[in-house]
Amino acid sequence: MMSSSSLSSSLHCFPPPSLTFQNLKNNDRLIHNFNTPLELKQLHARLIKTNTPLSILPLTKVAFVCALSPSFSYAHQIFSHILEIPQTSIWNSCLIRFAEGDCPSNALLLFYQMRLFDVLPDTFTCSFVLKACLKLSDVVNGKIIHGLFQKLGFGSNLFLQNMILNLYGLCGEMGDAMLLFEKMPQRDAVSWNIVIAQLVKRGDIDGAYGFFLRMPNKNVRSWTSMISGFVQCGKPKEAIDLFMKLEDEAVRPNEVTVVSVLAACADLGDLDLGRSVHEYSTKSGFERNVHVCNTLIDMYVKCGCLENARRVFYEMEERTVVSWSAMIAGLAMHGQAEEALCLFSEMIKLGVKPNGVTFIGLLHACSHMGLIDEGRRFFASMTADYGVIPQIEHYGCVVDLFSRAGLLEEAREFILSMPMKPNGVVWGALLGGCKVHKNIDLAEEAIKHLSELDPLNDGYYVVISNIYAEAERWEDAARVRKLMKDRGVKKTSGWSSITVNGVVHEFVAGDQTHPQAEDICKIWDKLLVKMKGRGYAPKTSVVLLDVEEKEKEKFLYSHSEKLAVVFGLMTTPEGTPIRIMKNLRVCEDCHAALKIISGIVSREIILRDRNRFHCFRDGQCSCRDFW
Repeated sequence: MMSSSSLSSSLHCFPPPSLTFQNLKNNDRLIHNFNTPLELKQLHARLIKTNTPLSILPLTKVAFVCALSPSFSYAHQIFSHILEIPQTSIWNSCLIRFAEGDCPSNALLLFYQMRLFDVLPDTFTCSFVLKACLKLSDVVNGKIIHGLFQKLGFGSNLFLQNMILNLYGLCGEMGDAMLLFEKMPQRDAVSWNIVIAQLVKRGDIDGAYGFFLRMPNKNVRSWTSMISGFVQCGKPKEAIDLFMKLEDEAVRPNEVTVVSVLAACADLGDLDLGRSVHEYSTKSGFERNVHVCNTLIDMYVKCGCLENARRVFYEMEERTVVSWSAMIAGLAMHGQAEEALCLFSEMIKLGVKPNGVTFIGLLHACSHMGLIDEGRRFFASMTADYGVIPQIEHYGCVVDLFSRAGLLEEAREFILSMPMKPNGVVWGALLGGCKVHKNIDLAEEAIKHLSELDPLNDGYYVVISNIYAEAERWEDAARVRKLMKDRGVKKTSGWSSITVNGVVHEFVAGDQTHPQAEDICKIWDKLLVKMKGRGYAPKTSVVLLDVEEKEKEKFLYSHSEKLAVVFGLMTTPEGTPIRIMKNLRVCEDCHAALKIISGIVSREIILRDRNRFHCFRDGQCSCRDFW
């Protein structure tokens, strides 16, 4: 019963006593005009005074107003008085609002209120609370709910089982997830996909693939999870192989599948498959998907088809900052620095705000083309004009910019002034500059840091060994090689590959294993005569071995990129571009040789090395230098 003071207060908020039950019933606004437990109690008093049944109350709103307050029991009593059925469904309507709202922890508070007053949960109750646990990554309460619905006999509910399985995986409780999975009385595609996705997320690609192979009825999501997982863990070849099997199974790829496969094509430089997937995307109507288009840009850039990347970019109906950044980075990789800077200006004019990735592309463009002043300005404007805080990648780009330009002391001072600890990439950029500009003292300082930061990276040892060899400090070069051996560091073998008619042909230096090795050698000898007639002189200084000049020349002539180019000349139609992928940086001699070859055969030669693209055409390269 309401107190006299409460009733007195209600007179200021509600109609006078003369208001009839029928009028009150018809005035929906007045019935719903309460937002606190106090106002609800005032309305309750008015209903009693006018002899109006409590069933006229909006019960869902009653629950929502009282759910997280001490008045929970008050609402509980109202429902018990009105309802002949359990009140669970009314509280569930509050649970779902809390679980999907900005503060999902409120769903947990309400759930424990319900348990305190013996409101019996149903499967919906459990699902809504588990949804809140998922949003909160709250595995502790999730396990409590799991135990409860098992106790209530909901253990065979597949939907709840999958939610718990997903929660355990999301929270890293893979042992519990696996135990639950194996004990589930039934499983559907969702169950299998949850386990596969969570294993992929944790980098256990072999474990994920094992489950994938066991899965009885794979759907497009299963295939996509595995393809994406292979790409993420650096196995693009396996991703493409799996995609081929997907096509054999007549499973229709979706946009996410397409994005993953295009990323694999980009990593491998598989232009033929990339074009095929692009064609499929167009037929399927995916060209409006901005993620697909962004990945297409990246794929074409990394496969050496800058013109195709431009076409995709300019045909996009909507471009995000990712689109602009991908195109700017692609232009930088291909040595088109001026176009990259112009594109950035256009981006700013259109009101697109750049992000950190945009500036990495811009700084790379400045670095590769020696635009020192522009690089300084971009680095300064990141924070001053756009509020982008430089990360270690940006500092590495600036060190690379200074080092390439020969400003080695400035690069060193810049490193020492960094607000974070320099990593191996930063010191490695300085080391690379020391090699080009033959600064042994700074190179030795850089290698001291690198031997601590990245002691198993063979590239740094090779560079310092080469620096010593170029200076004919053979004992120091031998000491570095011995250090590599003592530490178990093995030099990465260089290789170059070319794809012809869908088949990848891979070459290593001095390769005599290819079926057409003899023909390659004969054509190279003929080509060499023409090259020397155009001024080619072998740069034997890049062969850092203490052997005779003739041996050095012989070694140079069998570099993997030269073998791949000759094979391309033999097996591809005249006038078509030759596309080569190389895992290491192209050497100075090969860079000079390929420029001359492009002029002799009137073919465009596109070489993607570890750092960037070199587009050789008419005896010239798109890049300012070979480094």
